Amino acid sequence: MTTSTAEVTASKTPAVTDVGLLILRIGVGAAILQAGLIKAFDFSATVGFMESSGWRLPQFAAFMVTAAETLGGIGLLVGALTPLAACAVLAAMIDAWAVNVSGSAFWSEPFNVPFLIGIGAAALLFAGAGAYAVDAKVLGRMAWSARAALGLLILAFAAAILTWISLNGTNPIHFAGPTS
Repeated sequence: MTTSTAEVTASKTPAVTDVGLLILRIGVGAAILQAGLIKAFDFSATVGFMESSGWRLPQFAAFMVTAAETLGGIGLLVGALTPLAACAVLAAMIDAWAVNVSGSAFWSEPFNVPFLIGIGAAALLFAGAGAYAVDAKVLGRMAWSARAALGLLILAFAAAILTWISLNGTNPIHFAGPTS
């Protein structure tokens, strides 16, 4: 019995993809979980940052970002409710990216850490958690439908924009440095 190279490659691709998704989940999940835990363990500093940055309801804003980063990070690390975890992380990272670029022209630091973590979360939103995840083991689901992923992507952007407008009230996108 002989098998072609294409057959061997095709049969190994899913396992390799699942390992890649595991690595991506661990990297994005660990990075965002660390950010959330730093905020949780020094919550007063997080509130102070929000307050000094002009956020309305700084305690609520600090709670929202801390919860999204911590719970989203745990969800991504273990692959539990991955689309919801990725949605929460992406929404938090859109606002974190906006904080980073709001002090100057938005293209001056386009590829900072929140941007890259947000891209990783968006990739997981569409690719799913893979076979080595709670989603696959408990729910029997390695990926979610494209419609669900697109809906959660839209929800993440809507949540980030609504949060930014209602709690910060400024436009973070500047073509030149903001005039104060």
